[in-house]
Amino acid sequence: QVQLVESGGGLVQAGGSLRLSCAASGSIFSIYDMGWYRQAPGKQRELVARITSGGGSTNYADSVKGRFTISRDNAKKTVYLQMNSLKSEDTAVYYCNRLNSFSGVPVDSWGQGTQVTVSS
Repeated sequence: QVQLVESGGGLVQAGGSLRLSCAASGSIFSIYDMGWYRQAPGKQRELVARITSGGGSTNYADSVKGRFTISRDNAKKTVYLQMNSLKSEDTAVYYCNRLNSFSGVPVDSWGQGTQVTVSS
């Protein structure tokens, strides 16, 4: 298990930007794919971005493609989510997790997440 601590959320106007960070501690980080998820009130948690262990490949949900960018720094055991052109529908609690590289299933217990609120 690894402890995941998300940060960087906040209140932003529509069209604005935020950069989220997820710091991992305790165990191996660099061999795992990483994912950013979000959960809006009354909705299921959804995967919005994924990055491979070496950072060479990324995937995005259609709803954020072209606006969000996932990146990672394995030396710092940190994964980032740059969010631009934010919309009200991006309002959610954002979480990160290590992913099983074959199944894509999250590996760790969920952290506390970081709240992103976009005002229109």
